[in-house]
Amino acid sequence: MKIALIGGTGFVGSAVLEELLRRGHSVTALARNPAKFTARTGVTVVAADALDAAQVAQAVAGHEAVISAYNPGWTDPNLNAVFLQGSKAITEGVKRSGVKRLLVVGGAGSLYVAPGLQLVDTPSFPAEWKQGALAARDALNLIRAETTLEWTFLSPPVFLEPGERKGNFRIGGDEVLMAGDKPAGIHVADLAVAIVDEIETPRHVRARFTVGY
Repeated sequence: MKIALIGGTGFVGSAVLEELLRRGHSVTALARNPAKFTARTGVTVVAADALDAAQVAQAVAGHEAVISAYNPGWTDPNLNAVFLQGSKAITEGVKRSGVKRLLVVGGAGSLYVAPGLQLVDTPSFPAEWKQGALAARDALNLIRAETTLEWTFLSPPVFLEPGERKGNFRIGGDEVLMAGDKPAGIHVADLAVAIVDEIETPRHVRARFTVGY
């Protein structure tokens, strides 16, 4: 498939890029700074700002699907506002391009730990992650109203770590997946497997899902 990837130099995005190439897909990587990418077979790098819907539209036009692992960076002092601005621009850009399929990688904060209680609203949620988590929840709420695109929103589990690619994991819905009495985790390489699986064989169109060991 011909797939456009946003956020391909980040923790999740770089793992997604490797998984796409592993399976023989043709990848167009959008980047504000193309120099961050090393030239390699199967990857075309296009200069585009994820905060600009027109640039996104031009860059992703003609692709079969778009994967967004966009994150402005946890140290951005305006993380909440910039994250939402980028999320809106990406959705609008993909719509303008005519591409129907969009998979967005969000956060675990919007997963439910109890009826009516999302993880981000619990007292123990880390303050340093809260603004990003709130923005990701807002992005999920916005995309849930989207009826033009065949969107999917993937929330990682509570623990997302480096590690070997195992190729197996559990799939959940809107609740935090547990491993015994603790929240489940996953290696980023297997999160990438779940992402590319969903692109190749859509099972969660206009829905959110999560994964974990």
